[in-house]
Amino acid sequence: MASNLSTNHFLGAPSTSAGSARLGSLQSPPLLPPQSLQLPARRSQSKRFEIQASGSTYGNYFRVTTFGESHGGGVGCVVDGCPPRLPLSEEDIQGDLDRRRPGQSRITTPRKETDTCKIASGIADGFTTGSPIKVEVPNTDQRGNDYTEMSLAYRPSHADATYDFKYGVRSVQGGGRSSARETIGRVAAGAIAKKILKQYAGTEVLAYVSQVHNVVLPENLVNDETVTLDQIESNIVRCPNPEYAEKMIAAIDAVRVRGDSVGGVVTCIVRNVPRGLGSPVFDKLEAELAKAAMSLPATKGFEFGSGFAGTFMTGSEHNDEFYMDEQGRIRTKTNRSGGIQGGISNGETINMRVAFKPTSTISRKQNTVTRDKHDTELIARGRHDPCVVPRAVPMVEAMVALVLIDQLMAQYAQCMLFPINPALQEPLEVPTNEQAQVPL
Repeated sequence: MASNLSTNHFLGAPSTSAGSARLGSLQSPPLLPPQSLQLPARRSQSKRFEIQASGSTYGNYFRVTTFGESHGGGVGCVVDGCPPRLPLSEEDIQGDLDRRRPGQSRITTPRKETDTCKIASGIADGFTTGSPIKVEVPNTDQRGNDYTEMSLAYRPSHADATYDFKYGVRSVQGGGRSSARETIGRVAAGAIAKKILKQYAGTEVLAYVSQVHNVVLPENLVNDETVTLDQIESNIVRCPNPEYAEKMIAAIDAVRVRGDSVGGVVTCIVRNVPRGLGSPVFDKLEAELAKAAMSLPATKGFEFGSGFAGTFMTGSEHNDEFYMDEQGRIRTKTNRSGGIQGGISNGETINMRVAFKPTSTISRKQNTVTRDKHDTELIARGRHDPCVVPRAVPMVEAMVALVLIDQLMAQYAQCMLFPINPALQEPLEVPTNEQAQVPL
């Protein structure tokens, strides 16, 4: 997000009034007499600096900014660009926050938070107004004393050290912004995005756990076209296959009692995706999805469609052949492309997999260094997930939904101003007889 703020304090600009005026300072230059007022065609000496924001905002049309820290007063988000007249309440958001919240089972962090959200702006009479929507969630179960040792020594593979390297200061309690608690704002915004996608285009975003440590769910045991949210939510690890869910839970329990941790993989599918989302070259849909997914804490890998396995195939084996379905639509017989070709959605189910590393904060002795550069040993205290993937499921769904709603709005803005070419294009909106009634 670009800003045209004065750059004096950032770039060492001259402090004189003339220099400040040239650099876009808020300080006004002396007024000229009326008869001497001139408007030059070009100002060759004028300079404009843009300062990039610090990475807390995502999106171009549906813009989401998250705020807050793990042990601060609270966390949340501001959503700017949400279409007006969408029915919206806290209940629409709370369901996904409950899936993300800590303390929900023995295989998650024992921190006790209700994560009850409050919509503070952007709603009138139960409908969005088109103005920024602020969602707030208070922190109620902070334990700052758990981080005494971590204020002195760096946790291996955690962001403690790199935050110090970058900023020269950091919030020690809970990890500050590097804590997964920051994702509350993402999940809240994602819930809004999912509602728009479902209501406008019939698009459904679902994720589930497909691997925990060395327990891998075979792909043929889950039908991505029919799997349901109820099946995913039927167990505490969020794997839709009961047999493999029990194996995954056992794997997490085995390391949890030893004070260790394991990683895993979250698979995400998107059904009923409008065709045409994404742009060629730098803004390809899979590139946007990868960026969004990899911005989540603890992510280490991303693949979609055939992924790395596709490198073992020939072109004739890998290509998705086209055919005409019973409704006269162009479809593909297979979906190794993962619903995206040339960076643009083709209408098939989008599928992707996101890899998460083992939680870095563990209660086993590890070698590290102190902030004042001395070798030491650390046994981390605090309440942390032995495996992040069960709670990462709604986080992945949220980031995917934020990408898709932004791309949907971009497609509408660029390609739907004039009548579509019905021989090649389809409308973005799903026909429905149920229209929201806005009170006048």
